[in-house]
Amino acid sequence: MNRTIPRLHAGAALIVALLLAVLAGAAPPAAAAQTLTWTAGDDITAYRSAPATAVAGETTIVWENSAATGNTTGMPHTLTFDTSTEGYNHDVTLNILASPFDTNNGRHTATVTLTPGKYRYLCTIPGHSTMVGELTVTSGGGDPDTTAPTVTAQVSGSRDAQGAYLGSATVTVAATDTGSGVRTVEYQVDDTSWQAYAAPVAVTAVGDHSVQYRATDNAGNTSAAGSVSFRVVPGQPQDTTAPVVTGQTAGNRDAAGNYLGTATTTLTATDTGGSGVARIEYQLDGGAWTAYTAPVVVSTVGAHMLHHRATDNAGNTSAEQMAHFTIVAPPVEDTTPPQVTAALTGERNVNGDYLGTATVTVTATDSGGSGVKTVEYRLDEGAWTAYTAPVAVAVTGAHTVRYRATDNAGNTAAEKSVAFTVVDRGSDACPDSDTRDTVVIDGHDTRIRNADTGDGCTINDLIAERADYPTHAAFVRHVERVTGALVTAGRLTQRQAGTIVRAAAASDRGEPA
Repeated sequence: MNRTIPRLHAGAALIVALLLAVLAGAAPPAAAAQTLTWTAGDDITAYRSAPATAVAGETTIVWENSAATGNTTGMPHTLTFDTSTEGYNHDVTLNILASPFDTNNGRHTATVTLTPGKYRYLCTIPGHSTMVGELTVTSGGGDPDTTAPTVTAQVSGSRDAQGAYLGSATVTVAATDTGSGVRTVEYQVDDTSWQAYAAPVAVTAVGDHSVQYRATDNAGNTSAAGSVSFRVVPGQPQDTTAPVVTGQTAGNRDAAGNYLGTATTTLTATDTGGSGVARIEYQLDGGAWTAYTAPVVVSTVGAHMLHHRATDNAGNTSAEQMAHFTIVAPPVEDTTPPQVTAALTGERNVNGDYLGTATVTVTATDSGGSGVKTVEYRLDEGAWTAYTAPVAVAVTGAHTVRYRATDNAGNTAAEKSVAFTVVDRGSDACPDSDTRDTVVIDGHDTRIRNADTGDGCTINDLIAERADYPTHAAFVRHVERVTGALVTAGRLTQRQAGTIVRAAAASDRGEPA
């Protein structure tokens, strides 16, 4: 006997497959993400459809303004989440413009994460401002938050033996909410009017008091009003003693006690009445009273009066005290070195050389105010020597005198110098003159004419290559001085002088045998 097994409908087959999978221990498919859909049409005063509630968590937003949702005019609309109006969640930023003619044909999606509370949404296109609504988000499970917050209050402050608060009682309010979260906390003192609670409330009026308090969550649930009662009595005995204020003036002073350039006054105050110092003030030379925050620096030349006083937290002000002092201009610091000059005197020949003796007179003055302390000079390669009288140089040859001066402030003038040549008197100062035609040093012919420099002395005579020199360097410096003087006198060009000096440098003169 043949039996026909009926074929299962496709939907029934799927159910059977799912049942078999469950019986086999297979995990069911994951739940789809939450999707919320808004639509719009031709109306510019309201969305066509919009969700009213949702569950916190990741959510797919669908926003459609298309022909399919009834838009026959091509009118664009936006779906914008409000992120500024007080009382709403501001953690989702969404601003989507949709039109039947855009690239998505008016249908757009976005993924956001919603948190418990309320969101406000609206269309931001001008003329659409009435397209607005609210979305309430619960913490999950599909049940809206219907539980009001829990709110408590505590009273603190110094108390007497009967429990009354001395001078002041401070009320601190705290609220918690396990659902959508606390949105506002309010309080009122002695049934006056409800106010937003932002910080502990201090009640200082003497007498019996009652402070009420309540809280509202983001789902709009408001707790029943709670209340705390207490009594405030006068505090400690009133402070009627003024502070004590003192001033101390400091600075550099001259022999007469005047302050040089600046005087600095430091003010201090103490209060024994118990309330403590509230402020210190000062008045300079009859001016306005000024709050004291740092030492008072006075630099105006002349006599001054500095009045000062102090006030405590109970309002007691001390008697005025006064400091008087005089400021004088400080001496101007001398930073200018002396001015120093030198003059040469003596009988000279037609070449400008000094016959027998040249006298150097050094003069120094100081405009900085401290005065000249020392004047020094240095003859040729000698040591620096204190200048006390004009310096007479009688040694024949080229010489250089360097000079400088220092004032009492320690400023030293830049070194200066004067160069000159001393020759013997008479028509033939060099009787055994070297009359070779050219200047020759240690056998090297410079090919420069060995001219008579005056008084019967040639260039070779002045160079005196066969004289005794302690070192080769001393000989070269001697040649430099001789040729330098001859250049100044117009007997040599600068180039000729350089050739002679190089010949001296290449020689062996002055070196030990």
